[in-house]
Amino acid sequence: MSTPSATATTHAARDHARAQAGARAATQPTVPARLAADPPAGVDPADLLWEETLGPGGYATHRLPRGARLRLADVEGDACVSLVLHRGDAPQERLNVADTVKVQWQAYLGPGAVLLSDMGRVMASLVEDTSARHDALCGASTAAENAARYGRGEVWGPAPAARDRLLVALAKNDLGARDLPPALTLFKRVAVDADGALTLDGAPAPGTHVTLRAEMDLVVCLANCPHRLDDRAEYAATPVRLTAWAGDPAGPDDPVRRSSPERGRAYDNTDEAVAARGGAR
Repeated sequence: MSTPSATATTHAARDHARAQAGARAATQPTVPARLAADPPAGVDPADLLWEETLGPGGYATHRLPRGARLRLADVEGDACVSLVLHRGDAPQERLNVADTVKVQWQAYLGPGAVLLSDMGRVMASLVEDTSARHDALCGASTAAENAARYGRGEVWGPAPAARDRLLVALAKNDLGARDLPPALTLFKRVAVDADGALTLDGAPAPGTHVTLRAEMDLVVCLANCPHRLDDRAEYAATPVRLTAWAGDPAGPDDPVRRSSPERGRAYDNTDEAVAARGGAR
């Protein structure tokens, strides 16, 4: 004779659910964010806007106000975060990785780089970057690629692709496939060889982090899935911790803004757009 389940009745299920109060999973948002453990040094817990850990195949989306910081920490060293950005008050404006590379004369992004929109405006800047191992060339992985490598590739399966996870994140903001631009990949460096071949630098780099500063109101979408050039047989991606807090946007003397004429003009374009919407320059 089988033993009745602890949740076999409505009352038992209710009691079981209530008993989980205070329990935490390794990968989940912290709500409210101010209760997050060990926030970044110098950050007042009251200023925290978003705290979450993404496991392998995880995705997230959040709206960040202008001036907010978002720190992505690759604690174990094998995270692979696909990132797309949309302007919060006009989401038809979105991250343009090609222009980000072209305008800065540099495909290998690192500290002090800016992420540009398709309107020539600064969406975010890398105010801290201890990784400097990012890929602006390959974009997000696809279901077909994952199915070929891992045997499965569907979005809710054991080996979801970054592109599909980003589409789920976009859907939560009333955006769809036509709104998905090529993604920037953080924590994985792709080099271009002399013969034009692309080579993935997959060496683990635990403990690195990137801090983005939102230079306009943003919709941020992220997916933590293996890189499309990762040839390992197993689906490998370690957790990434996301921590966002309130702050100020770049001022007129900001070192990132003043680091090149091209970046300065992009910031001017951003300030004009913000002012036109009634925001402060």
